[in-house]
Amino acid sequence: MNILHVDSSITGDDSVSREITQAIVAELTAEYGDAQVQYRDLVAEPLDHLTLPAFGEQDSLDVLAQFKAADTVVIGAPMYNFTIPSQLKAWIDRLAVAGETFRYTENGAEGLMGDKRVIVGIARGGLYGEDSAQRSVEHAERYLQSVLGFMGITDITFVIAEGIKISDEARTAAIASAHDQIRLLSSETV
Repeated sequence: MNILHVDSSITGDDSVSREITQAIVAELTAEYGDAQVQYRDLVAEPLDHLTLPAFGEQDSLDVLAQFKAADTVVIGAPMYNFTIPSQLKAWIDRLAVAGETFRYTENGAEGLMGDKRVIVGIARGGLYGEDSAQRSVEHAERYLQSVLGFMGITDITFVIAEGIKISDEARTAAIASAHDQIRLLSSETV
């Protein structure tokens, strides 16, 4: 199994999404001892915002090839200002390429990456879940679900720690809940 591990949090060692993705990758590699992991830190090595010439540049081609070669992709996605970090958006912009990860047909767009599993570790300072009054402004989880789905990926799991900025107790409980969700991953089909 080829695993691509991508982090995008700017908070370094204090990052909850990085802690979540590290635990996810540890769970996967424990279950699949032959797993090969490639790591991409979008903060330490940021991609420029997308331009037309950038599509043909080597870093864009490398990002796309690395993504396509992965069987499982683990993405760290903290929610900043209701959505994903711009570093993560710049990476996704290099993935959503017509003819590579999706194609246009007479019946609309067709995703070409349906054989991938994606696990997203999301950290949110407040409460933005399905039953939350703030759900309408949550554009990280929903955006990722949409763009990955557009590429044909249907095997998407979200491991979410939310409410981490409410209090120390809420942070501890949210992280514990995320680790509980991670332990369940080994029972899911890859």
